Amino acid sequence: MPPLRVKGFEIHVGYLDVPAQQALVAAVRGVARAAPFFTPETRRGQKMSVRMTSAGSFGWISDRKGYRYAPRHPDGTAWPQLPAEVRAIWQDLAPGAPDPDSCLVNWYGEGARMGLHQDRDEADFRWPVVSVSLGDQALFRMGGTDRRDATESIWLSSGDVVVMGGDARLAHHGIDRIRFGSSTLLDRGGRINLTLRVSQ
Repeated sequence: MPPLRVKGFEIHVGYLDVPAQQALVAAVRGVARAAPFFTPETRRGQKMSVRMTSAGSFGWISDRKGYRYAPRHPDGTAWPQLPAEVRAIWQDLAPGAPDPDSCLVNWYGEGARMGLHQDRDEADFRWPVVSVSLGDQALFRMGGTDRRDATESIWLSSGDVVVMGGDARLAHHGIDRIRFGSSTLLDRGGRINLTLRVSQ
């Protein structure tokens, strides 16, 4: 099935079947055991509504010092290796790109959201960002390179994968809300989002 294309974003609906989703959840639990979820802060010290961890050579950090990639978890430990199941998605949907060196893991509980933002902390914008949805449905909003550009929204379901490359690589995007309890993948509800990147 060809991907949906909305404002340059490639949306692979139902890319992962249920067993593949379950395998990814198990892999994420392994990552979280090695590098526990933490609550990031904005530069102004405001707590974000998502919880976060990472896998790979670099993880993404947000605190009063700013937004950046770092080789270690805030507690000082190295990030765990990027799971093979995650790497396989990248190799299928980002052919020709270098292997990702970072997988950001966001967990959305009830009421969590992510404001419109650009992914622009990476060293080379030629390579896409690949985003995997697991668990509850999420309302994904897509804009343009200017924050004032018109936006469109689509509900993402568990197993959907979004590729942000080309014209969409620096487009604004965000999660307005989740439908808490809309999926049975996670025992206690919520949504896991994995974003694969070449950070360096």
